[in-house]
Amino acid sequence: MGRNSIKAGNEIIIPENPVSSYLFNNTRSAWIWLIIRLYVGYIWLTSGLGKFGNPAWTGENAGAAIKGFVGGAIEKSETSGDVAGWYAMFLENMVLPNATVFSYMVVFGEIAVGLGLILGLLTGIAAFFGSIMNATFLFAGTLSANPVLFILATWLVLAWKVAGWYGLDRWALPRLGTPWTRSKQ
Repeated sequence: MGRNSIKAGNEIIIPENPVSSYLFNNTRSAWIWLIIRLYVGYIWLTSGLGKFGNPAWTGENAGAAIKGFVGGAIEKSETSGDVAGWYAMFLENMVLPNATVFSYMVVFGEIAVGLGLILGLLTGIAAFFGSIMNATFLFAGTLSANPVLFILATWLVLAWKVAGWYGLDRWALPRLGTPWTRSKQ
């Protein structure tokens, strides 16, 4: 056992280093997360709102955009290897037959993630779902801003305790609590 670690029952507790403690536990770092949160939230919100009025996403042809996107990803799996075969199978067998549902999920998911991050409400959860969407786009062979957004969203997930301090989480998290701190009634 290390010099600074503490044994408590079956657990070994290793003290956190000052940098990660400042970034992930100290509200004085909240301004850093505010900048990142607003940037990532803006990207998600504008992307979702841009799709919202588009008939290929939410209108009479809902699902058409998804079908085109998925078709391109499946083609990449066959020609360039940029998309893994297992993921192409998922897209072909799960997403394509349900393109309309996935179309609405993408649009409203992007809007929800954007609003959650901009408002600082359930920031960690919003960032987690944003990172899941980024990962699915990356698996489909789409780079664009997805790697950067994935990294920033992952950092926001790690900083969930302070990332929404300049936002609604400052009041929401103490009221909502966390599943591991709520008393069992």
